[in-house]
Amino acid sequence: MSTSTNFNMAEMATLAKVASRDVAQLTTTQKNQLLTAMASEIEAQSQFIIDENKKDIDAGRAKGLADAMLDRLLLTPQRIVDIADAIREIVTLQDPVGDISNLSLRPNGMQVGKMRIPLGVISMIYEARPNVTAESAALCIKSGNAVILRGGSEAIHSNLALANCLHKTMEANGINKNIVSVIPDTSRAVIEELLKQRDTIDLVIPRGGEGLIRYVTEHSQIPVIQHFKGVCHLFIDKFADLDKAVNILVNGKTQRPSACNSLETVLVHKDIAEQFLPLAALALKPAGVKVHACEQSMKYFDDAELATEDDFHAEYLAQEIAVKIIDGFDSAINHINEYTSDHTEVIITQDISRSQQFIRQINSSVVMVNASSRFSDGGQLGLGSEIGISTSKLHAYGPMGLSSLTTEKFVVYGDGQVRD
Repeated sequence: MSTSTNFNMAEMATLAKVASRDVAQLTTTQKNQLLTAMASEIEAQSQFIIDENKKDIDAGRAKGLADAMLDRLLLTPQRIVDIADAIREIVTLQDPVGDISNLSLRPNGMQVGKMRIPLGVISMIYEARPNVTAESAALCIKSGNAVILRGGSEAIHSNLALANCLHKTMEANGINKNIVSVIPDTSRAVIEELLKQRDTIDLVIPRGGEGLIRYVTEHSQIPVIQHFKGVCHLFIDKFADLDKAVNILVNGKTQRPSACNSLETVLVHKDIAEQFLPLAALALKPAGVKVHACEQSMKYFDDAELATEDDFHAEYLAQEIAVKIIDGFDSAINHINEYTSDHTEVIITQDISRSQQFIRQINSSVVMVNASSRFSDGGQLGLGSEIGISTSKLHAYGPMGLSSLTTEKFVVYGDGQVRD
C-alpha cells in the first residue's frame, strides 16, 4: 500500500504539535477515562480489525513472509482482548506528569523543585507487530504526549484499523484526534521526510532490526532513542551455585531466543568449567542449541563449532550461543566491556563482594545477579508496559516506561525576591 498523493508529512507533524498542547493539559482522570474507552472500542470493533488484519496476512503470504513474521502480524479475537487489556493496565499505572521532586529551600527564601512534563511529540517507527500501534499510543497519551506512528508496510491495514478505533473514541469524547496519527504512507521516502521534522517532533523511537535503527540514527535531524541489538552476557563465576547457573542459562537462552533480552554469550570461570560445562551441554541439548565454543570448551559439547571473533559480537536471536572459558573475574569484565551492546549482563555467584564488584564495573542498562536476563523487560521490572529499550545513555537508559516519556522543568516559588 503506498501513499495517497495528498498526504503531507509536515502537515501531519504540525497538527500533532498543536494536539500535544491539548493532551498535555488533560488530567489523569481524563486520560484514564479516554484510555478505558479506547480499550472498549477496540474490543467492540474486533471483527472489523480482524477483517483488516486478514488483508495484511493475505498480502504477507503472497510476498512469502516467514511463518514467524506472519505469526507476529496475526490478530485473533484473543490477541485483540490482550491489546485492550494492555491499555487497561496502562490506566492503572501512576501518572508521572506534574510530579514535583527535590523541592528545596534556598537561602533567600525561594523554593526550587523539578516538575515532570511531557516531551511533546514522539514518533514511533516500527516493524510488524500491530499491537505496538495501540500500546504505544496509550503510553504516549498517559504520559501527556502526542504520537506519530509509522508501522511497517506488512501491517498497514491492521494499524489503520486500530487507529480508526482510537480516533473514533477521541472524537466521541471531544478530544483532538491528532494526538494519535498513523502515517498511511509505507514508502521509505516518508521516513526520510519524517526525520526532518525537527521543529515539530521532539523524539524518535525506532523499534525493529539493527538495519532500521542504524538507518533512522544516520538520517534523523531529531534526537533518537537507540537500541541496536542485545548481546547479553552470562558470567558463571567460580563461586556460582551450579543449579542456579544451569537454570538461568537454559531460561535465558531457550525460553524465547528471538527476544533481545535472551542470552547470546556465556563466560565460564576456568576454576568451575569442568563442573559446569558438562551440565550446561546436557541442559541445552534438548532445545537443539547450536554452540560456538572457544578452543578450551569445545570438548564439552557434541557438534560444537569453533567460535570466531564475530560470534562474540553476534546477536543470534535463535537457538545459538557462544561459550568461552575465561581466566578470572577481571577477564570476564574485560570481555563484557569489549563486546557489550549495553543491554543486559548477568553474573551467577554466591560471593556478595564479587557481585557488588560486577555491578560497579559493568554499566550496561540492566545488570543482574543470580537472575535470568529474560527479566530485562519493563513489565518485569515494575514499569508496566514499555515503549522500548534504550541502550544510549541520553535521556533514558534501559526499558522505557511512562517516566521515560517525560522530562523535567525547574519550578521556582518566590515571595518577591530579586537578585542583588
